[in-house]
Amino acid sequence: MVNRLKNFLGLSMDNLRSPLMGMWHSRLGCDLHRRDACATFLHRLVLRSVVLSMPTRRCLTVIPTNAGIQNGAAIHPCKRLDPRVREDDGLRSLLGRICCCVIVALTAPFASAETSPVYNLYPIPTPEGLSFEASALEVLPDGRVAVGLRKGEVWLIDGLYDNDPATTTFKKIAGALQEPLDLLYKDDGLYLVQRTELTHLRDTDGDDVIDVYRTVNNQWGVTGNYHEYAYGATPSKDGALWITLNITIGKMAYPEHGAWRGWGVKIWPDGRLEPMCAGMRSPCGLGTNLEGDVFYTDQQGNWVPAGSLHLLRKGAFYGHVDSLKSCDLPGSPIAKPEKVPAGIPLPQAKAEFPLLSLPAVWFPYKKVGMSTTDILCIENDEQLGPFKGQLLVGDFTTAAISRVYLEKVNGEYQGACFNFIDGFQSAVLRMDWGKDGSLLVGESNRGWNSYGTKSFGMDRVTWNGETPFEMQEMRLTPDGFILRFTKPVKAEAATNIGSYTLSSYTLMYHKNYGSPEIDTQAHAIQSATLSEDGMEVRLVTDPIRRYYIHEIHAEGVRSMDGEPLAHADGYYTANQLVVE
Repeated sequence: MVNRLKNFLGLSMDNLRSPLMGMWHSRLGCDLHRRDACATFLHRLVLRSVVLSMPTRRCLTVIPTNAGIQNGAAIHPCKRLDPRVREDDGLRSLLGRICCCVIVALTAPFASAETSPVYNLYPIPTPEGLSFEASALEVLPDGRVAVGLRKGEVWLIDGLYDNDPATTTFKKIAGALQEPLDLLYKDDGLYLVQRTELTHLRDTDGDDVIDVYRTVNNQWGVTGNYHEYAYGATPSKDGALWITLNITIGKMAYPEHGAWRGWGVKIWPDGRLEPMCAGMRSPCGLGTNLEGDVFYTDQQGNWVPAGSLHLLRKGAFYGHVDSLKSCDLPGSPIAKPEKVPAGIPLPQAKAEFPLLSLPAVWFPYKKVGMSTTDILCIENDEQLGPFKGQLLVGDFTTAAISRVYLEKVNGEYQGACFNFIDGFQSAVLRMDWGKDGSLLVGESNRGWNSYGTKSFGMDRVTWNGETPFEMQEMRLTPDGFILRFTKPVKAEAATNIGSYTLSSYTLMYHKNYGSPEIDTQAHAIQSATLSEDGMEVRLVTDPIRRYYIHEIHAEGVRSMDGEPLAHADGYYTANQLVVE
């Protein structure tokens, strides 16, 4: 029965177990994280039940794989559940009735999103019997792919671009590592960030097996707490490597060894560690834009009210108070504040506590993912369409990727996020561009909750060359926003103010887990003016609110062919205002 339920929902046993426990805790009024896990589980339950009686709707195209790979490990064909196939009507009918009774009372709706069909998803078969938890990913100069596995190995994949398992090979090249979470090819080897150090791996004799494991730096603290992850080895313009360090959450075996937890640090070519900025919770993703500026993502939790994208810079404090313990250490660029306000809205917190650095972009919880991860810049318009310079941001819980448009207002980065691609096998952890311009995605949910049909895996996304109909940009103006689309739009729909709705809200700055949306306000659309080329609409609206998230819906907009937007919603973070 449990296995049938697991397969029906597309969940691993770990995925199934956690939300069931969350259901129990949520009934007792326990913490928000477990209640959200319960909500995720129940929503998936009801959606799967409802979809059984609905016709198939095309979203992302999933390309099945054939069995077998070259080194003899049998691989089962990739499967996606087809709602037209009912192998157990009795169980499904029962589940449907259960869902109808409990779902409305216990959960809140998620934002709907449909991936444009111009993107194809190829699940990459991995060796049978191996938990291929792809937690680090780097495409080498020759096109082969180095993959770090969360449980301490590095593998080399060759031949994956042919979409033929028979020509795809896997070779283990390194082991005995501790939770590698990122890779960088540099100096004729791989820089690897593991829990306790930055390591340089080198193959000195050309046999594709690592011979030299050199410790570059191990000067950050580790107390023995399970949550002390290390991410990065992302190059900065000055030649140093950025690393971000998870805050300690829970009990510590050696609390005196907690230096620089919740900090971003630079490792210089001579191996020196320089502490740079503080206030991070789970800074899981790092990446650069086309200008070479380095950003990181953080995940919702205590002191972090929602997923966020920040510019890394020296002396910044991003909000998590526990990191301030290291301000007393030699080399800290931040003076420890005497008092940190709490339990107040973010705009008020910023006014009372100027040290607080707010993100360039907020990712509203459940509307655009739930747990942000990796960052990857779209380098050209040949990779995924007309989005050059924008950032892709992975999401752990929803096994999806969002897209971020950034602009500079008064010298500061801010911008909008949009849902983009979903349907991956498991939690999206790492991304990189393949040699052919396809998007490679490494996945592992670590036994926590995530969407998808597996607990780990890899996927490859290709673009068929057709332009998806999306909101390309959302730019701030003195009196509203300019929406730019990827295709010309119909004038009648685009200039109708009824085609749009706009609202704004903010979040709480507090030590509680996450935050609800607060102080929500509807903004009237006063006018909508279409550009001559039909690509942009200028919206004049009620006044924009500083430090608020502005949520736009353009459900009524249509392309010249009558096509609706693949994603009609955008979310703009307005830290700075445009002044005429």
